[in-house]
Amino acid sequence: MRTPGPRDRGPNPPVLKRFGQHFLNDQRVLAGIADALELRGDETVVEIGPGRGALTRHLVGRARRLVLIELDRALAANLREEFAGDPTIEIVEADVLDANIAELVGGPYVLVGNVPYYITTPIIFHALRPPLPLRAVFLVQKEVAERMAANADDEEYGALSVTIQALTEPELLLHVPPSAFTPAPKVHSAVVRLRPREKPLVPPETAPGFQAFVQSFFGMRRKQLGTIVRALEGVDSDRAREILTAGGWDPQARPETLSPAEFARLYATLRAPS
Repeated sequence: MRTPGPRDRGPNPPVLKRFGQHFLNDQRVLAGIADALELRGDETVVEIGPGRGALTRHLVGRARRLVLIELDRALAANLREEFAGDPTIEIVEADVLDANIAELVGGPYVLVGNVPYYITTPIIFHALRPPLPLRAVFLVQKEVAERMAANADDEEYGALSVTIQALTEPELLLHVPPSAFTPAPKVHSAVVRLRPREKPLVPPETAPGFQAFVQSFFGMRRKQLGTIVRALEGVDSDRAREILTAGGWDPQARPETLSPAEFARLYATLRAPS
């Protein structure tokens, strides 16, 4: 079986450090990412940061339509040249943070991307704005993937864990060494798959507010819930204790002990219309 490779075109543009470019070239990992999308052949796939097209070549023929969002002008030009004869592929030269992905594709889609590590979290949250993708597979820094999938009381558990898990069910699939990339990053990476929950813990349209709410709690993670509620809600200690005990929360507990479901319930309690 022939290993996918670039068609006859010019040399690759130089690596742009300002874009955090590290190009995955391990064919086993690339194939694993493509498989993780679980494509049937009738989907629209959006690829964030296709770069030199290494993953795109593994996706060709697996989906009804491929939409590639690439910020680097030179790389976008190379992709247009390479895939000019394929009507199923569309190249969009844009910053994904400025793109409304759902409007761009005009319907349900599957999402995949090798996300630049310096803006991983903003891109993931941007991609999880409603309507959510059918599923999403990201290649991210290993520590970020572990935080996304962490459970309450785990060392890695935090605001990212809670917010991601309120909307999706994350699965850590593959660990990827620095040697799989050109140039090699200084950190290890991992592939994570996000499946939207059938019943989200919070309405997806309220996710930005929920994210800010959770971050405010973890910003004071060494403090007890009673102290945090008192500070954030502008109430006295007795009222903070009353709110928490009425809902079944221990005022002396700390944020990392609350599950995503408990955070969602606390958010609903404190942000309920008066």
